[in-house]
Amino acid sequence: MSSDPNALPPNDERAAIAEGEAASTEKRVTAELTEVSGRPRSLASDAFRDLRKNPIAIISAVIIVILVVMAIFPTLFTHKDPTDCALGRSLKPPSSEAWFGYNFQGCDIYARTIHGARASLMVGIGSVIVVAFIAIVLGMLAGYYGGLADAIIARFTDIILGIPLLLGAIVILSGFKNNSNMWLGLLMVIAALGLLGWTSAMRIVRGSVLSARNQDYVQAARMLGATNWRIMTRHIGPNAMAPVIVVLTIALGSFIATEATLSFLGIGLKPPWISWGGDIADATARVRNALGPVLFPSSFLALTVLAFIMLGDAVREAFDPKLR
Repeated sequence: MSSDPNALPPNDERAAIAEGEAASTEKRVTAELTEVSGRPRSLASDAFRDLRKNPIAIISAVIIVILVVMAIFPTLFTHKDPTDCALGRSLKPPSSEAWFGYNFQGCDIYARTIHGARASLMVGIGSVIVVAFIAIVLGMLAGYYGGLADAIIARFTDIILGIPLLLGAIVILSGFKNNSNMWLGLLMVIAALGLLGWTSAMRIVRGSVLSARNQDYVQAARMLGATNWRIMTRHIGPNAMAPVIVVLTIALGSFIATEATLSFLGIGLKPPWISWGGDIADATARVRNALGPVLFPSSFLALTVLAFIMLGDAVREAFDPKLR
């Protein structure tokens, strides 16, 4: 037996050591789970922190920001009028006056490529807004109430899912191809893509709501007398948004590509709108004589779609703890 009066018995000594290690671990975990400001980190803040360290996310975000600025303020990139065309300049090669050269109509390809970003982003963002509204409303109703509501919404979703997006949009827009109002034409393209492209997002919202509605915090809110509307909007909704953001980010790129395809086929956006797909369609007939009129708008289109898809993948990895 030790002669030190301050020595602890073996069991007490082990307990004190364990208690000290537990306290140290708790401090370390608390420090890891706390922001610099001292507030606990949320899933969104963790995801944002991971995105800032992801080079793919940074590159994609920079490209998207440039495209947005290009769409809102095209004159920052070019002072040329994209509709100023002269057949005397037809198919002239790139020069200091026209960086990408001229197309068959004698229009500046660089100016038209810059101004084409506006229509593409407007269609993509508008379609995503329509998709988000339909998917969140139907997904919340199906996932929260279940039963008959879930069955009806599921069968309706299956019907829409059986219609190919591109083919359905062609059928819808074919009835309005003689429309001469540029804004009505834009709204019709947005409506066609939005009304046919919400099925995947709705299923993800429904799955997130199904997994969240039986959680303890939802049951506690229900026991405290919270209404169904409050539970869905304040407790379940915010926790179901992370996977939806990922899907909508990727879908935005897909909608831009689909709009370009529709314009290429001649039933999407029409002049005076400047569309990358329309310019590609005008240039394909003479691609053997000049590659630039096809190459440059195609490159901008591919870069835009790729940027949104890459950003969506990066957001998915940031919000999914299993992929970290």
